Amino acid sequence: MAKRAEKRERRSMVLQPDAAGIDIGAEEIFVAVPPDRDEESTRRFSSFTRDLHALADWLGRCRIQTVAMESTGVYWIPLFQILEERGFEVYLGLLRASFRPPDAICALRTLWRHRGSLLEMAAEHILHMQKALSQMNLQLHHVLSDITGTSGQAILDAILSIWRNSVIVG
Repeated sequence: MAKRAEKRERRSMVLQPDAAGIDIGAEEIFVAVPPDRDEESTRRFSSFTRDLHALADWLGRCRIQTVAMESTGVYWIPLFQILEERGFEVYLGLLRASFRPPDAICALRTLWRHRGSLLEMAAEHILHMQKALSQMNLQLHHVLSDITGTSGQAILDAILSIWRNSVIVG
């Protein structure tokens, strides 16, 4: 019996009295602060930038220092950045802090991922070019290792020039 009471007491101990909890969705953000900090201790905010700033202002007025956020996808990133800039200690996830690299690394990682997607798209377009050439029975990709290289582009430009001249003069 004493063990059960001790467990219950440990569970109900307040570890961070100046903390708020945030649940982030694509369009709505729900925030809870300790009941003694505001008449309305749970609020809903929209996900627009001005609303994120209003949320941060409210947390400041409520004397909040630590924020635990729960989110899926990338919806948490703008709010995380705003809160961090305002000096809040921000945790992503409820049990332990998540690693978030510095802003410069985040920007670099975003650019690196964008580059990767551009390379994927370029590869798809090259396959479309090869397919179109095959359908015209121009087996250029069997002769050249890279139809997007200097030689391949020169040949494709010549083919297009001939086609344009024949259509215009036609």
